[in-house]
Formats: sequence, C-alpha cells, structure tokens
Amino acid sequence: MDNPGVMVLAIKDLFAKIRQRSCDGNHVVHLSYLEVYNEMVRDLLSPGRPLVLREDKQGITAAGLTQYRAYSTDEVMALLQQGNKNRTTEPTRANETSSRSHAILQVVAEYRVRDASMNVVNRVGKLSLIDLAGSERALATDQRTLRSLEGANINRSLLALSSCINALVEGKKHIPYRNSKLTQLLKDSLGGVCNTVMIANISPSNISFGETQNTLHWANRAKEIRTKACQANEELML
Repeated sequence: MDNPGVMVLAIKDLFAKIRQRSCDGNHVVHLSYLEVYNEMVRDLLSPGRPLVLREDKQGITAAGLTQYRAYSTDEVMALLQQGNKNRTTEPTRANETSSRSHAILQVVAEYRVRDASMNVVNRVGKLSLIDLAGSERALATDQRTLRSLEGANINRSLLALSSCINALVEGKKHIPYRNSKLTQLLKDSLGGVCNTVMIANISPSNISFGETQNTLHWANRAKEIRTKACQANEELML
C-alpha cells in the first residue's frame, strides 16, 4: 500500500510491538468492524440485520457483533478490505465516493504473562479507530430522497457528537450520549478512562469554506476535552 491511512499505520505499529514482545508472553488480538448508517448499527464483517446496542458495567456493546482473531497485519488488512466493500458509500455532487456512514474499527489486544510469583497477569487494551462520515451541505450533495435522508442523519449524528463535546468541555453532569447511536458507541472514547486523538480533515477548495470553518471550530472545541489518564486493565489469574 503506497499511501497507508491511519488505520493501516496503527495496525502495523500494533503488530510490530507484539513481535518485539513475543518472547515475554502470549498476545491475542481480536477485531470487529461496524458502521452507523441512518441511525442503524451494522456489522461490516458479517452483514445482516441491524445490531442492538446494550450497556452494562463493561460499557456499550453491539449485541451479536462478530469478533475475528487476527494473527498478522495482512489478516487485518484483508478484513478491512472486506468490511469496506460492505460499507455504505454513494456518489454525490460533492464527492464521487462519499461515505454515507460512520465506521468504527475496534481492536482488542490481550497480553498474558507470569509475574515473579508465577501468577498469570492478564492485561487488556482496546483501540477504537473511527472514520466519521463527512458533513456536506444539502445543496452541494443531491436532492434525491435517499441522499437527503442520509445527509440529514449524518448531520444529526454529528450534531449529537458536537452536543456531547460541548457538555464535556463545560463540565456538565449529564452528557447526552443517547441522542445518537454514534455518540453511544463513542462514549468510552470521549468520557472514559482513555487517550483520545481527533484528526479533522478539511478541503483545500474555497467552495468548501463554510464546511472547513465549521470543522475547524468543532475540532478546536474537541481539543478542550480532558479525558482521564489511561491505565492498563489488569487482572490477576491465580
């Protein structure tokens, strides 16, 4: 791949670190890939009925979401390509291959090692890579009914995300995560014990000045969020 994106680079780095530490313990990597389309959650690796979101002590989960064990970067790349083929994309007047959904790649890495007392210590880390659908003005996209509905739902979910960001920055007790399936799935990444990075993509065209200005304002607001420092999720197995 000549110009790898963030997802590819992150996966390559993960498996490079696993190879460096392979002699220290046992590593297991599982991944899942889903999309939020018109406020429906869909499994990109095993297409079927929309998934139902449930919340427990472990956080928000999509019931029935498939998890695949991956042993190498190449396996992950193959699964990504498979998922991207199932992802909802449509040509619009603004973009020939416009993503009409938000995509979330979830990678869970488990590391088992024995401590000095020969107890098995299990450490678990979760990496979520989110590709948000682009916000486009209705007049710049298309006026057909389905495209208009998709655009409205994209903008509605992004507005819900913006509301959560504002509430977190302002320190409000109630954060409106339930306003969208997207914000429910991003709850741990926004207000949990984690490290979060946001990358804002903008167009160099002056035609997109309004969208660029809104995106930069949104990103500037998001950088004010202060998440709690991330620590390893460690379990001692006797």
